This record gives sequence, structure tokens and C-alpha cells, in this order.
Amino acid sequence: MAKTIVVKQIGSPIRRPEKQRATLVGLGLNKMHKTRELEDTPSVRGMVESIPHLVEIIEERG
Repeated sequence: MAKTIVVKQIGSPIRRPEKQRATLVGLGLNKMHKTRELEDTPSVRGMVESIPHLVEIIEERG
């Protein structure tokens, strides 16, 4: 089974650069307090690390 992480959106994309909004959409997040379970890959980790003020990792599975 592949390792996964659960990511939660904690910040609003309002008044943020378009690149940060696009990163949220790429992670499948678009509303406050929404969570997604994503595969734990370097690309997903990089996306999460690029917007730490908007998302947090809730838990790591696997």
C-alpha cells in the first residue's frame, strides 16, 4: 500500500498570488477546512511546503 498524507486547508486564497491559488487547486483544495488524502510523493510534498501558511498536514498513513 502506498504512503499517503492527509492535507487540510487552513488559509484563504483571497488576496494571494495566482500561483498560490493554482497550487491549492492542484492539491484538490478550494474551500476552507477541506481535507484531502493524497499520495505521499516528492511533488505533493513540494506543493505543500510552498504554501505552508495555507495548508497543514494532518496525518501520515502507511
